[in-house]
Amino acid sequence: MAKKPSRKPTTKSPGRPRRSTAAPLKAESEPMNRSLHAAKTAKQDEFYTQYVDIQKEVEAYLEFDPDTFRGKVVYCNCDDPFESNFFKYFAANFNKLGLKKLITTSYDGSPIAGQGTLFPEYDEGNGKRKKPKALAVILDQVKDENGDGAVDIEDVKLFLKRNKAARIALQADGNYSGGDFRSAECIALLKQADIVVTNPPFSLFREYVGQLVQHRKTFLIIGNIQAITYKEVFPLIKADKLWMGVTIHSGDREFRVPDHYPLNAAGWRVDENGAKYIRVKGVRWWTNLDHGRRHQMLPLMTMAENLKFSKHKELRGSEAYDRYDNFDAIEVPYTDAIPSDFNGLMGVPITFLDKYNPEQFQIVGYEYSDELRTKRYRAQVQVDKKGKKSNVTKLNDVCALKVKRPPSSQTYYVANGEYFVAPYKRLFIRHRARKGGGKKK
Repeated sequence: MAKKPSRKPTTKSPGRPRRSTAAPLKAESEPMNRSLHAAKTAKQDEFYTQYVDIQKEVEAYLEFDPDTFRGKVVYCNCDDPFESNFFKYFAANFNKLGLKKLITTSYDGSPIAGQGTLFPEYDEGNGKRKKPKALAVILDQVKDENGDGAVDIEDVKLFLKRNKAARIALQADGNYSGGDFRSAECIALLKQADIVVTNPPFSLFREYVGQLVQHRKTFLIIGNIQAITYKEVFPLIKADKLWMGVTIHSGDREFRVPDHYPLNAAGWRVDENGAKYIRVKGVRWWTNLDHGRRHQMLPLMTMAENLKFSKHKELRGSEAYDRYDNFDAIEVPYTDAIPSDFNGLMGVPITFLDKYNPEQFQIVGYEYSDELRTKRYRAQVQVDKKGKKSNVTKLNDVCALKVKRPPSSQTYYVANGEYFVAPYKRLFIRHRARKGGGKKK
């Protein structure tokens, strides 16, 4: 994805007579993809976004507001010029988008920097490629340089070959290497920007978002969906200052990785030119740019209709929704199963944010957040899928569903002689009041 720069209310409600749900219990979630965990451990964050994914996302904002980028300075501060598809897209569409300026920066030692570029700095030295140095490429116009009657990326290449002044070397500042988004030079460039669009390193996502917020920047970036529960990120979501983008909502996406990157992901390929690609699950666009999708009402059935007609076997034919054991909320295992007529707290999957409409729902908290207070359990035993037992305290700070017997293929907890299982991470939401007063009945 990106280059690494160095890297619950008390409303009574229908529901199952307290067939408990002790607030989602914290069991270790399944890895989204081995490559993500490897990246976090080894700081291998060089995932390069595909051109088509950038194009689809950016153009979705143009459908909502054709002038989204007009007159704006766009900054791609985790991208190597020409190797980055972010640079390629915005340079090729500079005039179509009406950009005022495009700034792109790379960092010292970028593993694939300069491969296939026209920058002579990378090729000088007895025919041997030098270690890449950090560069900033700045465009304030794109015109027909080769006289073929069209304006495209080939014109940008020719312009940069002829005009060395359009690129400047970035220096280390004593704290960070050249081109690191935290360096003094890159922060100075950030201050010039109106919109930041890039794919920041997974391992530095918290710090990266914090910097954007500190400088009050508008942005469109890629990150992992698990960032929802970061303490630096969740308050922004709750306050409607950060939300999901438009085009990535499920499945996985393919990213190019450097030649040295180990191909140990669930899916990978090597193209005819030897370039490596891996498929990564759980990625999302994160933004504070408005778009039409987040204002669409989520169509819902009533609680009774869900229990009778739901396509999900966990609900269809049940008497009621499960309830959490340690606070007053119901468990909703799927976003499309949110009951339209329930006024209390609901625990929903974190992927709910893909369909979140701030006019329709209020986000109250997530299972580990300060907003939610859970009952304390003293004696707890965790039993993993292989039957191994260990003493834990996880029931003290997460939500759990009470079950009648231990499951055979899932980690479960024993507390006070009762059995609990942990659903995946949960957000807690409630319906907003209808316009004109009054909640849904």
